[in-house]
Amino acid sequence: MRGSSRDAIFPLGRFSFACGQTLENAHLAYRVFGELAADGTNLVLMPTSYGAWPEDIDWVVGPILDPERWCVVVVSQFGNGRSSSPSNSPMGLAEGGWCVSHADNVRAQGRLLEEVFKVESPALVYGWSMGAQQGFHWAALEPERCQRLLALCGTGRTTPHTRLFLLSLRQALTADPAWTGSGFDGEPLQGLRTFALIYASWAASQPYYRSLSLAAHSYGSLEDYVEKAWLPLYRRHDPHNLVAMLDTWLACDVAAAAGCGEDLGAALGRIQARVSVVAGKHDLYFPPADCGAEAALIRGASFLVINSHLGHRTGNPRDDPAVQARLRQAVEELQQR
Repeated sequence: MRGSSRDAIFPLGRFSFACGQTLENAHLAYRVFGELAADGTNLVLMPTSYGAWPEDIDWVVGPILDPERWCVVVVSQFGNGRSSSPSNSPMGLAEGGWCVSHADNVRAQGRLLEEVFKVESPALVYGWSMGAQQGFHWAALEPERCQRLLALCGTGRTTPHTRLFLLSLRQALTADPAWTGSGFDGEPLQGLRTFALIYASWAASQPYYRSLSLAAHSYGSLEDYVEKAWLPLYRRHDPHNLVAMLDTWLACDVAAAAGCGEDLGAALGRIQARVSVVAGKHDLYFPPADCGAEAALIRGASFLVINSHLGHRTGNPRDDPAVQARLRQAVEELQQR
């Protein structure tokens, strides 16, 4: 049982981003499960993934993160529509000189923990996909504050292959007639349909589609499946937010954020936390070879590959109890280190 949750907004006030832009009234949205221990030693920070709101990923509280043991703080990243984003603030897109760095997310989240929870050092940063990217930045940029990191299906630097995927998504949206060159003047529905097709082909694996029974789920075709199961996930978002989060993912480079230039080993070598890196065998965004290569650069890091047909969603196995159990075990093993 995960118990009840509490939603809140943390006002950051005037916040300067690494790109040089400033918001006068920035904020973070977050959701809390469980109770903080008197000594503050049971706080788990869980940053959100691409396009996710807390209610999309907080199912992990219960099956994986025990709310009787942990105080889990699920924090919306900048750009997701809940925290400061193009849809709810003067924040713009890269065309206007805006680009959120994960270093910005880490700095804002650090203030949230300090000022609201009076916690300097989270017991665990638990992140999937873009949440894992934020976790790597936490561990490398705040090496004395991050005690443990469980990085699920993510890397600290966006690889060239994943960059091509992200650029294809951005091109799909900005090729729509609703794109003005600096924003959208309507819903880019055709662009979103192309976006959903691209995303569906990458996020799930080849074994997933080989085993998918369209008829059993009342889908008339593969295209019908994407239209009904994937497109709504993106239509619910302001398209400016989708682009802003793509640009954050494109810019993800923990070495640059840590002032190490191109030297990824130097950045990951700064990490003092106990780290577990988990990859999905069939993940097309963050394949085991990429995750394993980064894990090898972190002192004492463990590396686990889970053989699941879920592909990238191996790190977000909402409907797979077996993978959930393995991730809960990974949390326990990390806690013992």
